[in-house]
Order: sequence, then structure tokens, then C-alpha cells
Amino acid sequence: MLDEFFEEREVEKKKSEEERLPIPFDPLRKYLQEIARHPVLSKEEEFKLAERVYKYRDKEAAQKLVISNLRLVVKIALEYYNAYQNILDLIQEGNVGLLHAVKKYNPYKGTKFSTYASFWIRAYILKYIMESWSLVKVGTTQSQRKLFYKLNKEKQRLEALGIFPAPKLLASSLDVKEEEIEDMGKRLAHSDISLETPINDEGTDTMMDLIGTEDNIEEKVAEKEEKEIFQRKVEEFKKHLTEKERFIFEYRIIADEPLTLQEIGERFNISRERVRQIENRIIKRFKDAFKDQVRS
Repeated sequence: MLDEFFEEREVEKKKSEEERLPIPFDPLRKYLQEIARHPVLSKEEEFKLAERVYKYRDKEAAQKLVISNLRLVVKIALEYYNAYQNILDLIQEGNVGLLHAVKKYNPYKGTKFSTYASFWIRAYILKYIMESWSLVKVGTTQSQRKLFYKLNKEKQRLEALGIFPAPKLLASSLDVKEEEIEDMGKRLAHSDISLETPINDEGTDTMMDLIGTEDNIEEKVAEKEEKEIFQRKVEEFKKHLTEKERFIFEYRIIADEPLTLQEIGERFNISRERVRQIENRIIKRFKDAFKDQVRS
């Protein structure tokens, strides 16, 4: 990503040399050269520093933890370069988020510091972008604010149910006027940044999801990791099911819109009662395998 980012700068540099003009000072390149002097910490080193910060509020340890993660801020800031052209502003805001992460991080909860810090870095960068974005400034009424944060999620919810999110239906769901839905739709369509773009390559959370949430970031990080662990266990559980059991598990037990006993029975040429027996057996096995995660 850095190579692509500096391509244009190299072109300008060559042009300046050809024209025998002074090469313009590049503050970003200078900044990257400075932070590159500081080595990346090992997992053990990072934990020891974080422990000293958490237990003793050690300022020297906090400084080392911040400096060793400045490259993480640059990496995340570059993801939003197209949305906000002044990359140094984004890096500055991301650094504030990093400082906050160091202050709040609890090393004993098991979350990697880089994972935890990334949430704070993104939150500060996105907050800065949105405060600089004209769409926020025009969304002054209560209904406009509601639309700005909820329109995208409501569209996705309806589409997941197989329902076309027409303006009239959206207006009814969000308790606003149909004209306001159409107006906000036009603004979103012509925005400088896409609120529906995932905030990273590893998940489906969008900018709208992150900016609109009022959840505590510590809880969000913990919840995300718990979901990932739980999903891995579910996938492992499914490996021990027969083809018929796996189908019943996926399309009835955990499905958002489960098939009926009759539909499953017809598929496998068995009675509804037999499907029910298999279903109950799978549920019992599932509860036994997930005693700590599943409540009766």
C-alpha cells in the first residue's frame, strides 16, 4: 500500500529533478523514516510493557508501547486516504486513538493489543472524517440524524428477509417521511465516502456500523472475539454430524428462517416425527458440547 501511495510522489520528484527545481519536502516520508527506526515488539515484550502500564501507570512503558505501534496507525490511516486526502491529519487523529488505547488496555483479558488498538484508531479517524464531512453538518434535525445512522442497517435487514427496501417501507420502519428517505438516499449516493464499505478486509462491519454505535469498544472487541471462537467451535461440531444431521442443524436448528418438519421429512423420505427425534438428539449433543456458551 505504501508503494502505491508514493508512486505519484516519485513522479513529482523526477519531474522536479528534470526541471532542476528544488525537490519539495515530503513530511509523510520523513515521518515514516522516523517511526521505522523503532523496532516492532515481540508478543512477550508488548505484554510486559502493557502490564507495567496497567499496573503501575508507567509512563516510559506507555511511550514505548505507543512508539512501537505508530506504523499500525499509518497502515489504518492509508485505508481512508481516498476519503480524506490529507493523510497526516488522519495519522494525527489515529495517534490520539492509539494513546487512548494504551491508557484503557487491560492485558489480562486476552485480547491482542493490536486488535484492541485498531478499534480505537479507526474510531478516532472515522470520527474526524465524519466531522469534516458536509453530510453530517446538514443532518441537523432529529429525523435526519436517525436516517444517517439507521438507513443503511434497515436496508440490509429488509434485503436479508428478501424484501425490497422501497422508500415507503423504509419511511414506515424508521418513522420518518418518505421524502426524507429519498433525500437522504441522494446524499448518500453522492457522498465523498461510502458508508457501506467494510472498514477492513477481515469482516463485514461498515463505517456506518462503527460510527453509529454507542457500545463500549472494550465490549465490542470482546464480543467479536467470542463470536469468532464460538463460530469455530460450531464448525468443528458440524464435522461430527452425518449429512442428514448437518442439514437439519443448518436449515432448521440455527437457521434464521427454519424449514418445517414436513419439508425436511420429504427431502429425506422420513416422517415428521423422525425429523423431530433427530433434531432433539442434535440439540442435546450441541448443549453438551457447548455447556459454557449455551443456556438451557
